[in-house]
Amino acid sequence: MGENTSAKNQLSPQVFSVSIDANPPSGSKWFDDDGRPKRTGNVWTASAHIITAVIGSGVLSLAWAIGQLGWIAGPAVMLLFSFVTYYTSVLLSACYRSGDPVNGKRNYTYMNAVQANLGGAKVKICGFVQYVNLFGVAIGYTIASSISMMAIKRSNCFHQSGGKDPCHMNAYPYMIAFGIVEILLSQIPGFDQLHWLSLVAAVMSFTYSTIGLGLGVGKVIENKRVMGSLTGISIGTVTQTQKIWRSFQALGDIAFAYSYSMILIEIQDTVKAPPTEAKTMKKATLLSVVVTTLFYMFCGCFGYAAFGDQSPGNLLTGFGFYNPYWLLDIANAAIVIHLVGAYQVYCQPLFAFVEKEAARRFPDSDFVTKDIKIFIPGLGPCNFNLFRMIWRTIFVVTTTVISMLLPFFNDVVGLLGALGFWPLTVYFPVEMYISQKKIPKWSTRWLCLQILSVACLIITIAAAAGSIAGVIDDVKTIKPFQTSY
Repeated sequence: MGENTSAKNQLSPQVFSVSIDANPPSGSKWFDDDGRPKRTGNVWTASAHIITAVIGSGVLSLAWAIGQLGWIAGPAVMLLFSFVTYYTSVLLSACYRSGDPVNGKRNYTYMNAVQANLGGAKVKICGFVQYVNLFGVAIGYTIASSISMMAIKRSNCFHQSGGKDPCHMNAYPYMIAFGIVEILLSQIPGFDQLHWLSLVAAVMSFTYSTIGLGLGVGKVIENKRVMGSLTGISIGTVTQTQKIWRSFQALGDIAFAYSYSMILIEIQDTVKAPPTEAKTMKKATLLSVVVTTLFYMFCGCFGYAAFGDQSPGNLLTGFGFYNPYWLLDIANAAIVIHLVGAYQVYCQPLFAFVEKEAARRFPDSDFVTKDIKIFIPGLGPCNFNLFRMIWRTIFVVTTTVISMLLPFFNDVVGLLGALGFWPLTVYFPVEMYISQKKIPKWSTRWLCLQILSVACLIITIAAAAGSIAGVIDDVKTIKPFQTSY
């Protein structure tokens, strides 16, 4: 994957069958220095992509996460993760070009960057972890969207019955509906055509986060006191063992709330130069991490302040709030719209990887490489590729079916965060940066970077253990295809 420097756009599979001049004028009006169509992204579009990826369903579990850790450790861990995410993202963005930061060879994907800087077996390990994580995120977002869609129906049911009807309902029709929408949207060929969806999704994320914050503030005012404790959920509400496992799981939830490194290089490849792509991404990363951390602090802390030990696993669907029901409906609708966009932002790198590999292995196959022009009223002529359509449809159907088998939100979120955080957010960026900058072994800088990596590995192992324990507990009480809420 990392060796292909063809002029074909690896993030836009629709051009696999189109021949582009391999030697267009460098820096011309229509092409960049690598012969690809001129990139147009900037700080704002990159920030929109990042915020769409970061402020996802993870924000809704933060009140629960802070509830497990308490008023001291909760915010402290959140600040720690935000700093680590920003710092390692800056290290990663410096690896977009190999060698010279202005004119060096571009690495179009995360795996390209690992290939150029580390090579060997690490490329395959990176690819496996990255794409399994992206696959897992798609499952997590399918579960989260169905819960939010059900929350809309349940809040209306509670309102109409005055709280007398328990309003049980099945999650699966909502998962299937989400899957159908994603099948349609997954036909968008590549990342460069997703900016409008990212902007809509980013606006939606601010909408539901602000509503969650407002409801939390209102609940604190209504209670006339701040709930919670310095050390988190009290023994008695849970056992000592449960508190340990839940604290570990909370680390995974917070890690998931900050995970986007696996798509950072792909986002960076949409950015124009000058200034250098690394400078643009440094600004976009800082802006995005500051904005998301403020939102996370407000939503998580006010959610915990409102409910204390009873903080729900999903702030807007755990029914800590019942009224105003119409505002909850707006918030949950915003979550669903956001997750529709976030699903695509996360899955496009995986789609592109499979399609590029298929085109490389079967270059003469019309099924893989040939585009079919179809006129769609209102949209005009659109390019469709049979392989792309069938493969992406199978992918969405698979994630939907797995979501129906594992419909528990909090533990899946924690496990995904744990599995992806250390290798993708910390280990590979640190190792690539050390390699690229030729930092001497045992120097002060090398030691500091290794200490950071080892510390994050320990946190990842603890978070994974806590989340696996939670999944095991859930599996004991869940019957596949018979789940209702």
